[in-house]
Amino acid sequence: MRFFNRTVVSKDDYRVIVGDAVAGCYGVTGTSTALQPRPNLSLMFLRPKRQFVGRGIRIYKDGKGLMVDLHILILQGLNISATVRSIHARVRYTLEKATGLEVNKVNVFVDGMLKDFT
Repeated sequence: MRFFNRTVVSKDDYRVIVGDAVAGCYGVTGTSTALQPRPNLSLMFLRPKRQFVGRGIRIYKDGKGLMVDLHILILQGLNISATVRSIHARVRYTLEKATGLEVNKVNVFVDGMLKDFT
């Protein structure tokens, strides 16, 4: 949406960008809300990409840049630190490329590990 030669981007737009970036990372089975740190049975199966958008993603402005909080669920048996580094790099790169704003910090919280039932 254009308003007086300025592009207006809502927080929901940022969440969609971050959700798409997280959905493309290997080992991430979903996002969870910060209020519900333990996954329930409905989260035990791989979910469609649309489920990643908005849930467990908080974005706020810090000075001139953005800060992102992610609450995720990953597959059991994967190296947690390698998975988190991958998510961190991908979210930072995707958000900076899409918006042109600097990302000051990406906090990734692993709220649970799920078994792969395939």
